[in-house]
Amino acid sequence: MLVLSRPDVERLLDLDRLREAVAEAMADLSAGRASMPSRIAALVPERDALLAAMPAYLPSSGALATKLVSLFPRNSDRPTHQAVIVVFDASNGSPMALMDGEAITAARTAAGSALATDLLARRDANVLAVIGTGVQARAHLRAMPRVREFREVRVAGHHATKAHELANEATEWLGKKVRAVETYADAIRDADVVSAATHSPEPVVRREWLSEGTHVTSVGYNTAGREVDGATFRDALLVVESRGAALAPPPAGSNDIAMAIAEGAMTPEHVHAELGELV
Repeated sequence: MLVLSRPDVERLLDLDRLREAVAEAMADLSAGRASMPSRIAALVPERDALLAAMPAYLPSSGALATKLVSLFPRNSDRPTHQAVIVVFDASNGSPMALMDGEAITAARTAAGSALATDLLARRDANVLAVIGTGVQARAHLRAMPRVREFREVRVAGHHATKAHELANEATEWLGKKVRAVETYADAIRDADVVSAATHSPEPVVRREWLSEGTHVTSVGYNTAGREVDGATFRDALLVVESRGAALAPPPAGSNDIAMAIAEGAMTPEHVHAELGELV
């Protein structure tokens, strides 16, 4: 069995090819050509944490795999998301590979956001706001500029020091100035694309901060709350990766969507499309 460590995975990952692979997989999923049941999760309430399992089979590529991922948001000395991915031989069920899933999880999630941005954001979008300062925020800062030429990139987070540190790091990656701003509102106002990647229980994306036509991606999760307010869902053209997954009761589904439905801001029928239907 092949074993790939995190350095192996990081060395081998091609972000542009990953985005293409995500598009192909999304198209198969939406067309009913893939098997992907809703994720299941064991909650660890005393740590505000969970362990999730996500199996899937994609016949077109012969991929039969499952991811096990833990989400421990209080971690300070190690990543909040830790994962392994096991790949099986689709012809006989034999385990073929064990891969560190941390880098893959971050890159795959950001690739989905970049794909959505490529499909849905205005072609002339040139201001990006990234909300968050963790692993996912970093991954989005790497992925999003691959689909649009942003002249301005802003970062905002719960801790101003971390936002400034991330902005300085990203300035080196991107070869252009990334600016840390003090508040979420300052980051979002007049932005063309907003990428939220937090564990906030309170909305960090609010409708009154958004301009008409702004594209928003949201990948954050918190069983105690949400990062996007209900009014944003109410007014949005809502596209999800999977209706079944997004609308499933939490923790399998989106708590942001569940809360928006519960307060009457939207209904399940408000979902306009799946990404795979637009590829």
